[in-house]
Amino acid sequence: MKKGKLYFSILGAVTGIANGLFGSGGGIVAVPMLQKADIKIKKSHATSLALTLPLSVVSVCFYAYKESFKWKDAWPLIPFGLAGAVLGGLFLKKIPNKWLKRVFGLILIIAGGRMLLT
Repeated sequence: MKKGKLYFSILGAVTGIANGLFGSGGGIVAVPMLQKADIKIKKSHATSLALTLPLSVVSVCFYAYKESFKWKDAWPLIPFGLAGAVLGGLFLKKIPNKWLKRVFGLILIIAGGRMLLT
């Protein structure tokens, strides 16, 4: 099923809202919506990352302007986050689609469960 400009406009808006609210959580919304647009799973994950990068930059600028966090708390995390992103990108190429779906689903269930219970 082909999706039109309206679908992708809504996808962008919903992903942006989720990213701003949940701190780069837009991928949780973007990946399933991209798959519904007949984009293959690995391409959906990669496209979601390309989408959330500029959204995250905008979000961090907004939060920095509002002084909602301290850069000194974020800087130690950034190098490890970048290293993890490289590893994730390498694993994405190697992991079978079936397992990628299962792991992504499991992470969503665990995250959702933790949110509901805490």
